[in-house]
Amino acid sequence: MSDKLIYLDYNATTPVDKRVLDTMLPYFSEKFGNAASHTHAAGWSANRAVETAREQVSRLIDCDAQEIIFTSGATEAINLAIKGVFEAYAAKGKHIITYATEHKAVLDTCKYLETFGAEVDYLPVDSEGLPDLPLLAKTIREDTVLVCAMYANNETGVVFPIKKIAELAHEKKSILFCDATQAVGKVMMDVQDEGIDLMCLSAHKIYGPKGVGALYVRRKNPRVTLLPQMHGGGHERGLRSGTLNVTGIVGLGQACAIAGDEMWDDGDRLSRLRTLLEQSLLDLGNAFVNGSQKQRLPHVTNMAFAGIKADKLIALLPHIALAMGSACTSALPEPSHVLKAMGREQYANSSVRFSLGRFTTQQEIETVIKEVGEAVLKLRSEN
Repeated sequence: MSDKLIYLDYNATTPVDKRVLDTMLPYFSEKFGNAASHTHAAGWSANRAVETAREQVSRLIDCDAQEIIFTSGATEAINLAIKGVFEAYAAKGKHIITYATEHKAVLDTCKYLETFGAEVDYLPVDSEGLPDLPLLAKTIREDTVLVCAMYANNETGVVFPIKKIAELAHEKKSILFCDATQAVGKVMMDVQDEGIDLMCLSAHKIYGPKGVGALYVRRKNPRVTLLPQMHGGGHERGLRSGTLNVTGIVGLGQACAIAGDEMWDDGDRLSRLRTLLEQSLLDLGNAFVNGSQKQRLPHVTNMAFAGIKADKLIALLPHIALAMGSACTSALPEPSHVLKAMGREQYANSSVRFSLGRFTTQQEIETVIKEVGEAVLKLRSEN
């Protein structure tokens, strides 16, 4: 057994790629200007760096650079999108549709808006974590202002049919917001082709720094209007006031540029490693994959091991970084709301999420297969 940590929790966060860090370092010190300082060279240099990053982010998701609004991360972007639409389109209605498997940042924001009169439908998913499109079509109303649908689930990796969801939303002139935090940089994405109107992303999920993210806001066909949730200075086209985190934004841009160049090769390699891991652990017997095995991200598997408790399994493997679900809800004692919504509640406490990443090696996966297998058999023998 090695004492070196084997990290398989890339959905929670990723290490900063050294190439990203090298790009960021000058902006901590010699290139320290405020991007909003328009009267001298230090400010101009910082502003150029921000606009370069804006272009890098926009190229990754195929939008105009001016449609990118920088934020402190995906959670802030989610709040700006959902609250901003709800307030801006109050004349159209107060109806919002989302899914029971969304990230808590979406669900909690919708719950909050219910206290201000929002009518929210939390739609179910099937046993594979996929949406019922005819049900969505029936649920959308003339006064539906927003449909919130996650691009890829953070716990299972299941990918939604976003283009079809967008078509249904647009039939009633509703806006589609997509939480793509786990998908950006992992799979090819084209917000124009897929009909996405608002979409969030976060640097620390794609080998960039924590504390910086972005919101894509469509400017035409249709032009999406948001009311700002932070005021003071009118930064980011008035949608997100506050001194820009130039260093973090530079890191986000570079992370997006690298992802655009390498995601195909990364995805192919990680898919093969994920398959090796998954198939080997399924051979233990009484093991199951939670969620669709066809429509999912290439680097994630969420597996249930019947007859054991996942927390006990993880405790036996202190040098392997694993998770039972979202890092944002790991402090909560109740079973995963995602697995519960999929009708997998009986396996929720027996399920472990394995999320691989850029620095995962085959040797590490082989070690994990051996040691997880031994731990599962040990726990079963004790029952």
